[in-house]
Amino acid sequence: MAPGVAHADPVPPDTRATTAARGTTGNDLPPGWRVTGADGGDQLEWRSPRPVPHGDARVEFHANGRLVGVPEAANDGRTFRLPLAAAGGADLSVLEVQAAGRRLDEGPGGEKRGRRAAKPPKVTLPPQLPAGAVDPGKPGSYATTTGEYALPSVKLPGLPAAVEMRGVVVAPKGAPGKRPVALFLHGRHSTCYVPGKEETSIDWPCAKGSKPIPSHRGYLRDQQLLASQGYVTVSISANGINGQDGEIEDAGAQARSSLVRTHLARWAQWAADPASAPEAVRKGPKADLSKVLLVGHSRGGEGVNRAAMDSLYPPPPAQDGARGKVRWTIRGTVLIGPTIFGQNPVADVPSLTVLPGCDGDVSDLQGQVYADGTRGVSQGKALHSSVYMVGANHNYFNSEWTPGQAQAPAGDDFYDDSETPDPLCSPKAPGRLTADQQHRAGATYIAAAARLFVAGDDRVRPLVDGTGRRAPSADPARVLSHAVGAGRGAGLLPDGAVTVAGGGRLCDAVAPGRSACLRENAPGQSPHFARWVPEHEAGRRAVALSWKKPGTATRVAPAKPLSAKGAESLALRLAVPPNSSGTTFDVAVKDAAGKRAVLGNVRVDGLPGTDRTASYWAQEVRVPLTAAVRARLDLAKVASLELVPRSGSGQALLIDAWAWRPGTPAVSSAALTRVDIGRLTVKEGDSGVRTYQVPVRTTGKGKGTVRLYVVDSATGKTTGRVVQVGPGTEGIKVQMKVKGNKRYGWDEAQTMVVKAVQGAVVGSESGGVLAKNDDPMPKVTVRPVAASVTEGAALTWRASLSAPADVDISAFGKLEPVTGGRPELSTADVDREWLAELVGEVPGTPVPLSRLDASLWLNIPAGQTSGELTVPTVKDTVAEPVEHVRIAALRGDQDQTVGQPLEGAVRDAP
Repeated sequence: MAPGVAHADPVPPDTRATTAARGTTGNDLPPGWRVTGADGGDQLEWRSPRPVPHGDARVEFHANGRLVGVPEAANDGRTFRLPLAAAGGADLSVLEVQAAGRRLDEGPGGEKRGRRAAKPPKVTLPPQLPAGAVDPGKPGSYATTTGEYALPSVKLPGLPAAVEMRGVVVAPKGAPGKRPVALFLHGRHSTCYVPGKEETSIDWPCAKGSKPIPSHRGYLRDQQLLASQGYVTVSISANGINGQDGEIEDAGAQARSSLVRTHLARWAQWAADPASAPEAVRKGPKADLSKVLLVGHSRGGEGVNRAAMDSLYPPPPAQDGARGKVRWTIRGTVLIGPTIFGQNPVADVPSLTVLPGCDGDVSDLQGQVYADGTRGVSQGKALHSSVYMVGANHNYFNSEWTPGQAQAPAGDDFYDDSETPDPLCSPKAPGRLTADQQHRAGATYIAAAARLFVAGDDRVRPLVDGTGRRAPSADPARVLSHAVGAGRGAGLLPDGAVTVAGGGRLCDAVAPGRSACLRENAPGQSPHFARWVPEHEAGRRAVALSWKKPGTATRVAPAKPLSAKGAESLALRLAVPPNSSGTTFDVAVKDAAGKRAVLGNVRVDGLPGTDRTASYWAQEVRVPLTAAVRARLDLAKVASLELVPRSGSGQALLIDAWAWRPGTPAVSSAALTRVDIGRLTVKEGDSGVRTYQVPVRTTGKGKGTVRLYVVDSATGKTTGRVVQVGPGTEGIKVQMKVKGNKRYGWDEAQTMVVKAVQGAVVGSESGGVLAKNDDPMPKVTVRPVAASVTEGAALTWRASLSAPADVDISAFGKLEPVTGGRPELSTADVDREWLAELVGEVPGTPVPLSRLDASLWLNIPAGQTSGELTVPTVKDTVAEPVEHVRIAALRGDQDQTVGQPLEGAVRDAP
């Protein structure tokens, strides 16, 4: 068995298969991984060779292609530990550390599956688009005033420590009347720093001698631009959430919503009673809370999305830290490099999502779901825009996250490998934006959203809805856009009931194997296919086209004819491989009577991209319906869409197609049903099987449909179904069984997740039943079997349990220097294969065993009551005195020794 000592802890059940394979050491896990006895129970631990910045993407452990869990980061910024109580029996033969789809544990920057292209691709920037009719990035006519307020901290549900109530206000001077409001929320970043040092932490509150990082001051330039245009702006601090959201199931989304709405409630109070407002607020004009724009960066984006949801559809009171009457109206949201772990966008609140092409944090650009995930959910009138900004990273939208501008240590989130620089995103690459260029472009598009969503200026829409116009203030940034909603009518969505014939196939956005839209060898990632929880997600599809010669048509037909009556054009979102050029299609439609018309020809060039970017992004192209009108097609009954490639060979993905007309219609919120999944915690009990129903809260007067997935706690696989919710429906009823016994084991978490399909909105998307182990861990005793041997034999100790357990029990130790001046066993005295498994690389010159940086591990398999520690020695011809070895037991993070060490002696063979 593996080496080990007297102090013992339970072993994650996931390690059984790997430790049994060799039975010699605990080093069967990949390099950088180990099992440790931290914090009173065993942890699966990964240590990075370099610090991992405290970012917004969730660090995840994956095993053999499936999510195992979200580990907790240690203060060193390198070590991540996960107790696998909720992971089930995962096979750890293949382990990965991922964050937003990129690997952290293999290769510089964690390239996808550790691959790098043999030859860097040639990247070409998109051509500069024509200028739009208006430029929202131009400063307005108002001078501005800046101040800050600090209110008493607030307690939010689920967070032990209180959260600060700080805001920096930038407002126009002399602006008449009540003015619209823009509230900014920063993302997850380090919370504390020590002036003069490069160290940062994500603690809360900050330790003595350290200071809070002022992330909320990082949007001053954006605020100044909006304030000059007449907006009252406030950027709020959320360090208290960042420092406490590591173990929250929703990663802090509900807490951030509560913080945003608590600030808005204060602003509503101050608007009603200006004399009660802080000085920073009184210096500006009165705020108009009926016109609010929320701006969120990274996890702040998910936070303001949830705040918009909670303002329309109240959350469960037990989770809500901002109860009370809603005295504001959210007119739109701006989401910058956002996370969306819950994949639950708000369909009836307009949004603009900025996707940074060189994002090294939320690198899968999962924020694309804020547009794609709204299709078919509600009325479809709200505009949801995606803005792809070539050459932008994640951090530089916030000056307090930008080197040379920040008070605290800061860095470029796109990891630069000097030996193999990225041709697009390394700092000196031609397409990479400077920090100032990026911040200016970001401010311009924030202002565009304010002018469109709040001020209602439809002249701005062509900058953000796929029409193909640019805002010159954002130059030299290359910015492309597409959108759903607004003037788009009937949509042909591959997610629904469609048939595909000819040269295309329906493909799954998230799936293993051949049904996936992007195969394993595809370069980079696609924002449209950002993963959620299921390994194979139903209801998220596209049409994959592939052809080897021109003219290979693909026909896509909905189950029922669609109406394009009154539309001006047909808008298609098409993605082609990055760095490709000249992909062209003829676009044709047929009506229900079989009449066909070729509408025109479209061309799509791939975005610049590498295997480290998410550049498989759809671009919007439009063809007028004029030809169909001339041919007298019945546009009220469009029966099929036909794409005929005219380029020699190629590939493409059709994300969707829409009947399009210009304009931004008024938006009202529908009476959607809100669904929140809870988590029930129970004791496992001593016997029998108990059945529990997962707590589900459904509110609202309408009926809706959601897709429900239940995760198998043993295999990690999911089973899904569509469920109707709301009044008059059976609703969500999921039962989970808990089996009781009197043997020690892990807590067991059973999980379900929910996503809106139609007529619904989902708040807490994840929940289930957590069965707490209520049995004591068996006592461990260690006795020598062969503690004094001749060379060539194995030193052996046996660990015994007072009772069998349902999980592996492990013991940890380290080799210590022998005391009393006695000779110590060296690397030349033990079996070389055992040593290689212990340390990886055997020293060229013999050294005492205590000089090795190695952890020893003894494993007692589940159901058994004993295991042995062996140190195999080798026989040699050198005359030596009796040599000794000393092994100290370890507790916790393997820095603390406990109990009496084990000792062994080895004599020369006769």
